[in-house]
Order: sequence, then C-alpha cells, then structure tokens
Amino acid sequence: MEAHEGGSPPEETHPPAGVASLRLPYRIAAAVALAAVAGLACVHLGMVFLHVAPSNTLSKRHAEAVDDWIYPEFEQNWKLFAPNPLQQNIAVQVRAEVRAEGGEARQVGWTDLSAEDGRAIDGNPAPSHTQQNELRRAWDFYVSSHDDENRAVGSRGRLAEEYLRRIVVMRLTRTHGAEVERIQIRSRTLQVPPPSWSGETAETEPRYRVLPWWNVITDDAPGGTR
Repeated sequence: MEAHEGGSPPEETHPPAGVASLRLPYRIAAAVALAAVAGLACVHLGMVFLHVAPSNTLSKRHAEAVDDWIYPEFEQNWKLFAPNPLQQNIAVQVRAEVRAEGGEARQVGWTDLSAEDGRAIDGNPAPSHTQQNELRRAWDFYVSSHDDENRAVGSRGRLAEEYLRRIVVMRLTRTHGAEVERIQIRSRTLQVPPPSWSGETAETEPRYRVLPWWNVITDDAPGGTR
C-alpha cells in the first residue's frame, strides 16, 4: 500500500449523485423543468386562493381569468361543512343513438352512469377522485349554470354543456365501441328516507329532469379538441 505523507489516510472521494451527476446541458434542462413546475404550482395556488378568498380588488379585476382557470376541474366548495347536507340520491342517466363501424344505426336505452360509478368503487379501499366525482361534479356544474328550463344562466352555461357532453360521450364510446351521434341526459332524484324515529315524511317517487337531445360534434369525441 502506498504510504501518504504524514501518515494521514487518503481522503475518500464520492462520485456526484442526482442532478449533479448529469452533464451540463442536462442539468440546465432539469433546472428549467423544475422552475416551470414550481411556477405552474405557484400560479395554481394563487388562482385557487383568489377563487376562495373574500371578494377583493384583485379577484374582481381578474375574475374572468380566475374562472377560466378554476372551472370546471378545480372548483372549490364548502359542502362538506354544510349545516344541512344533501338529502337526495341523484343519478345521471343517458340514452343515445350510435352508429357501428358497418354503418348500422341503433338506439341505446337509458343507462345509469352513476350506478356504473358506484359499482366501480364498491369495495375499492382507495377509489380515484375521477371515479368518485367526475360525473357528479359535471352534473352539479350544469345544474348551477342553467335554469329549470335548461336555459344557460351566465357565461359558464356553454362550458358546462360541453364538459358534461364530452364526459358522457367518452363513457358511451368506451362502453359500446361505436360512434355516438346523439345523446339525451336526464337525472333521477330520490329522497333519502328519514330515520324512523324522526317522524318526517319524504317523497317515495323519483323525480326526473330530462335534457333535450344533443347532437355530438367532432370535438366531443375522445381525443377531440376545442
């Protein structure tokens, strides 16, 4: 073994790890990517803050930009803490006219999409946010932006229709493997029975809200763009 001056042991050297082990161009690319992700996260947190914060000068001035960023995917609400929680079971159902690859047209009867979601998460200890909430929130978004005659109220009505239509078309295409030409959506609302000791009464018959037939456009199909 080679002796070292002064009898001191040789210094151990460790090769660089992580980003430091990359060559300079790749380190620069990694730094730019991390900065972009950090910037996007900051923008998202800022938009959510402006959305949920009390109305102020900044949120009023940039209200349109905030709404475009938040709705519909990142909507925030306080229903978890509502003093009077929902007492209804609401199911979203759809029927459609589809065309198979051979050109044959047929009508698909009413399908309960909410029931399909329920079966998908039943027994699943960690269901995804999409499985639990995508369809439900899309329907809530539509109802909140339309009146009882299904007329859009405010600027978000068209966006709500597009969002709901795209989700339903995606589900139908995946299930039937055919081109969807027209769809009709309805909701089925049933009161949750009150406990026997409460003395309250509730409707036992379901109530339906039926939307008009919608023609499916190219942008509604899976992979379509606005």
